[in-house]
Amino acid sequence: MKVLLVLLDGMRPDGMMNCSNKYVNELLSNSAYSLEAESVFPSVTLPCHFSLMHSVKPDRHGILTNTYVPQVRPIDGLFEQLHKFDKTTAFFHTWGELRDIAKPQSIDHIDYRNGSQFGYEQAQTELLNNAVKHIEKYAPDFVFYYNGMPDEVGHQKGWMSQDYLDAINIGFDWLKTLMESLPDDYVTIVIADHGGHDRVHGTTMKEDMTIPLIIHGKGIENRVIEKASILDIAPTIAKLVGINKNSDWEGNFLV
Repeated sequence: MKVLLVLLDGMRPDGMMNCSNKYVNELLSNSAYSLEAESVFPSVTLPCHFSLMHSVKPDRHGILTNTYVPQVRPIDGLFEQLHKFDKTTAFFHTWGELRDIAKPQSIDHIDYRNGSQFGYEQAQTELLNNAVKHIEKYAPDFVFYYNGMPDEVGHQKGWMSQDYLDAINIGFDWLKTLMESLPDDYVTIVIADHGGHDRVHGTTMKEDMTIPLIIHGKGIENRVIEKASILDIAPTIAKLVGINKNSDWEGNFLV
C-alpha cells in the first residue's frame, strides 16, 4: 500500500463541514474519519508538523514556535523512517519553514513554491499540477501535499469568515483532482495541523486544538474514529506502507 497525506493548514472541522463542497460528504460517506481529532499545544504550525512527523509532543521534540531549533534528543521522523526502509517519498509545500521537518537527504523529491512570493492560490495550483504529474510518473510510496491557504486566509480575514470557508472549498476541489488521479493502491489521509479563532491560533482553546481527520482508500472501513491524535499519523502511515514504526514514537495505529 502507498499513502498520500494531504494537510490543509488551519482547517477546523466545522470549517470543513460548512465550506459547501460536496466532496466533503462524499469522502465521509466511505472513509474512516474523526471531526474531533486532537492537535498539540502550542497549536502552532511548525510544532504541530513536527509532532505529526515525529509522533511526540512539542515538549519532547523541542519545537515550540515557528522558528526551528535542533532537537536536543533527536528522533527520526516519518521521512527518515521511510528512507531507512528504502521507501520512495515526495513532499510538495508552499511554506519555507517546513523544510526542517525532515533531513533533506531522507526525501527523494521536494517541490517548494513560495506562497508569499507568488500568491498562495497560484502557488498551490502549480504545486497541484506538479504533484499529479509526479505521482503519475513515479508513484512514490509516500507523498505529503501541504495546502497553506486556509491558514493564510484565516489570519487575514478571520477563522470561519466566508473567505476562510472559500479557501477550504477550493482546497477540496484540489483534493478531489489529486485523489482522482491516484492509482488504486494509494490510501489518502486528509488532516489539519491546528484550527484557529478570530485571526489567531496557538492556544488550548477547542477551536485551536480540534482538527478533522479522514482516511480513505481500498480496505478502509467507513466508520467514526472514536479517539485520534495528530501523533497517530506517522505510526498509521508506517503500518499502511508496511514498515515498522520508530520505537520513540508515542502515537497509535488508527487502521
